[in-house]
Amino acid sequence: MNHHHFGHGGFIGTRREFLTRYGMGMGALALPSVTSGSISPLLPKKPEFSGKAKAVIHLFMNGGPSQVDTFDPKPELTKYDGKKIPLELKTERPTGVAMKSPFAFKKHGESGIEISEIFPNIAKSADELCVIRSMHADVPNHEPSLLLMNCGDSRLSRPSVGSWVTYGLGTENQNLPGFVSMCPGGLPISRTQNWQSGFLPAAYQGTYVDTKTVDPKKLIEHVTPKHLARHRQREQLDFLRALNEKHALQREQDSELEARLQSFELAYRMQLEATDAFDTTLEPRYIREMYGENLQGRQMLIARRLVERGVRFVQVWNGAGQPWDNHDDLEQNHRRLARESDQAIGALLADLKQRGLLDETIVIWGGEFGRTPVVEMPKPGTNAGRVNGRDHNHYGFTTWLAGGGVKGGHIHGATDDFGFAAVENKVHVHDFHATLLHLLGFDHENLTYRYSGRDFRLTDVHGKIVEDILA
Repeated sequence: MNHHHFGHGGFIGTRREFLTRYGMGMGALALPSVTSGSISPLLPKKPEFSGKAKAVIHLFMNGGPSQVDTFDPKPELTKYDGKKIPLELKTERPTGVAMKSPFAFKKHGESGIEISEIFPNIAKSADELCVIRSMHADVPNHEPSLLLMNCGDSRLSRPSVGSWVTYGLGTENQNLPGFVSMCPGGLPISRTQNWQSGFLPAAYQGTYVDTKTVDPKKLIEHVTPKHLARHRQREQLDFLRALNEKHALQREQDSELEARLQSFELAYRMQLEATDAFDTTLEPRYIREMYGENLQGRQMLIARRLVERGVRFVQVWNGAGQPWDNHDDLEQNHRRLARESDQAIGALLADLKQRGLLDETIVIWGGEFGRTPVVEMPKPGTNAGRVNGRDHNHYGFTTWLAGGGVKGGHIHGATDDFGFAAVENKVHVHDFHATLLHLLGFDHENLTYRYSGRDFRLTDVHGKIVEDILA
């Protein structure tokens, strides 16, 4: 791309037609801002070519789940359990002998994909899964690996994947944010950098929602005004807009100011739709019971309700901190975490398929890296002195996708016999991002943004499409 977008020819319909259609009429109230030249950067745009997917739900297993205990079974670990394995391992911390998986694996579906016993509900959708067993990253540390997976760079401040996607495609609902990041109980490691817009216009930054809160009116802070009638609020907003636009005339192309103008209008329109989208009690009881009426069940159900309403990119975090970072008590902790999320993820996959949404929605499951096949040795500050956990491992780990144009019932790549390093059909995070953009209708080398004298892209100067996983 030579400039910022694929051209205004990508906009669908006129602004007034679109706001009336997708804003249920309320968006048309914001039209005075159009007459002064302010065009929402989140209006839907056509992709570079016809992609299979229109939306993404990224299920982020924060902390790094163990591949050999989830989706990459290794019989050799059982054979060598308690013994030194015949591999030269480079690990972040001192490690010891092989540690077999405490979980049984079983083949599922017509595809026969082997899945750990801790995911019985996800296993019901085995034939929808495209399991990449050969992922690899750059370093075995949380912060840089989180940023690499979420932003395409482990060191520098770069736009997140969700920001790139909404920059390229806009969003189909002007009453809701185009990019939502749900993380219960606070912020993850690297905090808001995980959904930052970086040097892209600020309008593309992810909207953080703490889903630990149940009441939808409290879930989104100040979504309902307490002291103003709706028409008075509209008058106040119009006056504020007039002042801001007069201010903006002297500061052309200030993305943060433009984002602030747009956010006022979005916040006003969200009052109609946001509480509805986040209110899972509006779903039939059998649907709520299918997902599970717990925190993860609510998150997954909200994710479905958001993409159903046209939100482009939804990220669902499995808790603040690093819950999957099990340096000790791995069996107990992995089993608990899987029990908390398995029903909800299984329900999400089945529900999306039943509603005809899975074909156009990419569901991603995975963390920032994997874990070692050998046990981590006790060391102050890293574990509780128990020799029953695994250390960080970026050399080989598993991520799976479903829907949105990927091959279902398919396994791509492999790690070595012990599950330490990717050795067959290796997929770097840059390759993963290139493939994701391709599924959404973009050549990753063409979706660029000029900043500081050069054209930047999500994959920087790297990345190749993993053709083998495309349906």
